[in-house]
Amino acid sequence: MAEETKKMPLASGLPEMPEEIFIAPKKVPIDWRRVCYILLGLAVFFIFYAIPTLPDGVDPAGKVFKLSWTGKLSLGLFLMAGIWWVFEVMPIGATAIAIGLFQVLFNLRTAKQALGDFLDPSVWFIFGSVVIGLAFSASGLTKRMAYKMLTVVGENTRFILLGTFLVIAGMTLLMAHTAVAAAIFPLLLAIHALYSESDQPTKFGKGLFIGMAWVAGAGSIITFLGAARGVAAAGMFKEFTGNDIAFFELTWYMLPVGVIMTFLIWLIIIMIFPPERNSISGLRAKAQELSKELGPLSPKEWVVIVTMGVVVTLFMLKSFVPAFAKLDRAGIMLIGTLAFFMTRTLTVEDLEAIPWNIILLFGGAMSIGFCLWQTGAAEWLAIHWLTMFLNANWLVFVLGIAFFVLLMTNFIMNVAAIAISLPVSLVIAKYLGVGPMVILFASLVTAGMPFNLLIGAAPNAIAYESKQFTTGEFFTYGWIPSVVLMLVLAVFCYLIWPLMGMQVLAPKM
Repeated sequence: MAEETKKMPLASGLPEMPEEIFIAPKKVPIDWRRVCYILLGLAVFFIFYAIPTLPDGVDPAGKVFKLSWTGKLSLGLFLMAGIWWVFEVMPIGATAIAIGLFQVLFNLRTAKQALGDFLDPSVWFIFGSVVIGLAFSASGLTKRMAYKMLTVVGENTRFILLGTFLVIAGMTLLMAHTAVAAAIFPLLLAIHALYSESDQPTKFGKGLFIGMAWVAGAGSIITFLGAARGVAAAGMFKEFTGNDIAFFELTWYMLPVGVIMTFLIWLIIIMIFPPERNSISGLRAKAQELSKELGPLSPKEWVVIVTMGVVVTLFMLKSFVPAFAKLDRAGIMLIGTLAFFMTRTLTVEDLEAIPWNIILLFGGAMSIGFCLWQTGAAEWLAIHWLTMFLNANWLVFVLGIAFFVLLMTNFIMNVAAIAISLPVSLVIAKYLGVGPMVILFASLVTAGMPFNLLIGAAPNAIAYESKQFTTGEFFTYGWIPSVVLMLVLAVFCYLIWPLMGMQVLAPKM
């Protein structure tokens, strides 16, 4: 009877329930390429662990730079992180965590030092910049800006790219390039949404976001307000040489470089990422219509505008007024964060939407940078690199310094890259008859334009959040503007800067 009952159909007329429900587990294939790159990074680290020692560095004055055991391991960790970041073996923020973890596990530095760098003021500066970008988006200000710009530049996709890049470069004259990238990012998302209804990557999208990152760097070298590196480098230069760099002196020499690189980047972008469509038919009319629908500025938009005005004013006062010089730039940037939440321009949901992957990435970048600096590995690298140019032509020597800074600034803070190379290069320059100013300005040019790795500059990482390109693509294509930058710099060092009044040669010691 029990058997019959079991087989009876249900009263509702539905088929009887099966005795067992078995769902086969989905087989996920092993990504052997990813495994190989994980193992490659670990192998590089443990090779440095196993190597007994590396050759000492000796500067022209005969000072010996020995590489400590922790310095040797720092180099291994530096290379391991680079491999994992380039090939994206796991989320970039997770690789950053590995940097702190390895320092603790192998006693490179204390946990307080290695993990405390993740809360360095520079990381908070980037956090504040990202929040500003969220405020622009949440208030609707980015859409208003996008529609106005598209109304001006028209429907040609190449001119849309050029117009966007000119806006970005112009904004970096008054704002830190990190804040510019964070503020402009939602605007670019709005532009791309008008270009393509799909979330899939497009050539136009790749060019738009990669170009944004590259141009933010090119514009940031023109004034002291574009990034902290200029002020820090000028301070070091005055300490080493006794000569100060005035605000307009920096702009005089850097403006032509920044402008030329902005246009060259645009040409590079439209060559390697030609838009799928030559124009977006009806875009100007649509942009005008959407702009009218927004109506007058809302209270939230006014809050964002006023707050940004206060932040930019404080940055300018910090640069020009001695009484404000001690204001920390991270503190200034966080004023905006508090103002947006106090006025309810942003809500807790917006806070949860912050790309913590990017924040962790820069925490890891700070950690490896300080690790290389404090263990002496960075100085050891600089000595070995720059002493190769002791008997070189003065131009080769200057470009060698600039290229070293370009490589290092892709991995560590650009200020740290300059701080590592500047003291050594100024000593060697005396033996080669090279003027100190050309070394400083050449270093500042390349320090501002790390085109290969996301950790090289915050705009690179912010652009990555668009999901339009991979870390491998960014690394590979970044060599094109890097080579172009070195060629442009060679022309400026040899010809243009001397014509503008820069002393590139000095009496030899």
